Amino acid sequence: MILTKILFIVLIIVCALFYILYLGNFALVLFIAMLILPIIMYVTTYIAKKNISADFALKDKTVTKNSDFSVQLVVTNRSIFPIGKAEAHIEYYNMFNEEVSSFDLYLPIQPKNSQRITFQLRSEFCGTLRVTATYLNVFDPLRIFKLKAAHNVSTEVLVLPECHEITGIVHYTDRINEESDIFSEHRPGDDPSEVFDLREYSPGDKLNRIHWKLSSKKDEFIVKDYSLPIDVPCTLFLDLKSYNSKYISLPVLDSLIDSFMSVSQFLIENERGHSVIFFDTSKNMFTEHHIATSLDLGIVVKSLLSSFSSDLSCQSPDNYFLDHPNLSFASFTYIGSALNQDALHYIDEEIDSEQKNAIIVIESADNLLDISIDLSTFSIIPVAVGRISASIKDIDI
Repeated sequence: MILTKILFIVLIIVCALFYILYLGNFALVLFIAMLILPIIMYVTTYIAKKNISADFALKDKTVTKNSDFSVQLVVTNRSIFPIGKAEAHIEYYNMFNEEVSSFDLYLPIQPKNSQRITFQLRSEFCGTLRVTATYLNVFDPLRIFKLKAAHNVSTEVLVLPECHEITGIVHYTDRINEESDIFSEHRPGDDPSEVFDLREYSPGDKLNRIHWKLSSKKDEFIVKDYSLPIDVPCTLFLDLKSYNSKYISLPVLDSLIDSFMSVSQFLIENERGHSVIFFDTSKNMFTEHHIATSLDLGIVVKSLLSSFSSDLSCQSPDNYFLDHPNLSFASFTYIGSALNQDALHYIDEEIDSEQKNAIIVIESADNLLDISIDLSTFSIIPVAVGRISASIKDIDI
C-alpha cells in the first residue's frame, strides 16, 4: 500500500511537470484530474465505510469438541459505492486460557448488499470459544487509502465436554426417599403406591402381594411387584478453584468437566437422581442443580460453562461448607484439580455420607506421588488428563 501511494505521488509530479513543460488544456485537465482523483477515492470510500456494518452468524451456538463448525462473517454495505477489497482480522480463543489464534479474511463488498464469508473452526477443549473480528478495513479502488469500517465484533460458541464410559457400583437401597414420586423403570422395590410389574407366583412371595382378582381370572396366582423410588440424595461437588500460582491449565479443566459429565451420565443411566454444586461467578455464589435426565445434564453443563469469569475466579469450597453445616447424603463425590487437604479432611470428618469419593484430576502420572492423604471414610481416585475411562473404574457411588 505504501508503494501504491509512492507511485501515485510520482504520477502527480509527472503530470505537474507535463503541465509546466507543455501548454494546452489537456495537460491542465490531466493535472487537475490527478489531484482530484484521490479526493474522490477518499470521499467515496469514507461514505461506504460509514455505511458498512459487520456481524457474525452461527447456525448453532453450541458445538461438540473436536468437530468442525461453521462461522459466517456478515458484512452489509448500505451505500451505493462498492468496495473492491476489504480485510477482516479474525481472532479466536478459549476463555479458559485466552491463547489467541488468528487469521485474515479478504472479500469484496458489493453496494446495497450483504456479503457472507464462511470459515471453519474447531476446538480441542470444552469451554466458551470467543470469536472476534478485531478490525474490518476497507480500501479504495486504487488501494491508496485504508479505512476501518468496524472493529471488535464478536460472538461466543459453547463447546460441550465429552462423556466417557466409566464403570462402578451404584447403590439403590441406601437412604431411599420413601416419599419420592419418581420410580425406576427397570428395577422393582417395596413401594406399594405404584405397581412395577405383574408376574406369576414364585415360592417365597408374600401373600399380600397376590393380585386376587386377576388370579381368579387366570386360574393361577399373579403377584404384584412394587416400584422402587429413585429420588436418592446423591451429590457431586465441583471444586473449580485453582490452587497453583498460575491458572489451571486448559487440559486439566477440560478433563475435570469431562469427569463430572461422565459420572453424572453414569448415574443417570443407572436411574439415580443426583445434584451438582459449583461456584457460579456470574451470581457470585455456590449454586445447586438437580439432575434426573440427560436433558437436565445438558442444561447444567451449559450453565456450568457459562458461569466462568474471564479470570477464572472461584471461591474455595470451605465457604460453602461454612454456610451449610451438618450436611448429610447417601453419596458425596468431590471433583477437583488439586489436593485440597482442608476440604477433604472436612468431608471426611464432618459430612455424613455412606459413600464418599474424591476425583482429583492430575496433569500426568508423575503427579500421583502428590496424592497422599490419610482419609478414613472415602477413597481418592486420581484421573490423568484425557484418560477418564481408564482412571474412573469401579467407583462406589
